[in-house]
Amino acid sequence: MNNTDIAQRGLVLLGCGKMGSAMLAGWLADGLPATSVWVLDPYPSDWVQAQGVHVNEGVPEAPAVVLLAVKPQMMGEALPVLAAKGNGDTLFVSVAAGTTLATLESVLGGQTPIVRSMPNTPAAIGQGITAIIGNANTSQAQLETAETLLKAIGSVVRLNSEAQIDAVTGLSGSGPAYVFHLIECLAKAGEAEGLAPDLAMTLAKATVAGAGALAMQADETPEQLRINVTSPNGTTQAGLEVLMDQVTGLPPLATKTVAAAANRSRELAND
Repeated sequence: MNNTDIAQRGLVLLGCGKMGSAMLAGWLADGLPATSVWVLDPYPSDWVQAQGVHVNEGVPEAPAVVLLAVKPQMMGEALPVLAAKGNGDTLFVSVAAGTTLATLESVLGGQTPIVRSMPNTPAAIGQGITAIIGNANTSQAQLETAETLLKAIGSVVRLNSEAQIDAVTGLSGSGPAYVFHLIECLAKAGEAEGLAPDLAMTLAKATVAGAGALAMQADETPEQLRINVTSPNGTTQAGLEVLMDQVTGLPPLATKTVAAAANRSRELAND
């Protein structure tokens, strides 16, 4: 990471569980000096304490960035500790689900530059995708800083409005769980056809992982990749006729699934 402002002024990481630790590992690997990072966490792991970062010490007067990585239910308790850093040129970046820009502004101050983001759990192995949106006080340079920091855990996309966060939550935020369940279902289906449970699970995991990797790397669209695998009147076509049924198959089920999660995201944000 080539950001001298962060190296000089410091970065405060509020919360350092799996997500925070994955980000920290990425930043340190990218060259951010450990001495430029302040971690605030009531239960820091042995790994965090061994990295040479400041752990539960006093934070800089005006850090370049404060990254909020506590669980949403802990935000109300943890955030006021850093409220004095608001209304200045310290950028706040939140990865807490369901915590709106307005909620953050109400604690930190209406002039505070804030970026809200929605990562997903593959971020823990650097394979996540994170959507970001800044408030009215956030400059393009600060958005770029947030993007650079979050690229430590995968790819980053920018949203046009905060309202899109709920759809992102329903698709990519909750999406890994849908894929894990797909793996479970494929494995059970393999068992039903006579495969041993361990073998069925091995095949299901590798199939989903391999297809996902191919979809990311191939020049063709997923639609074209599907067509490539489907011989006329072959085995794949027989399976797809069931899966692609517009009434009983996956298309309406996927739509209802993402909509249910997105609607719940909206409800949580309005609680």
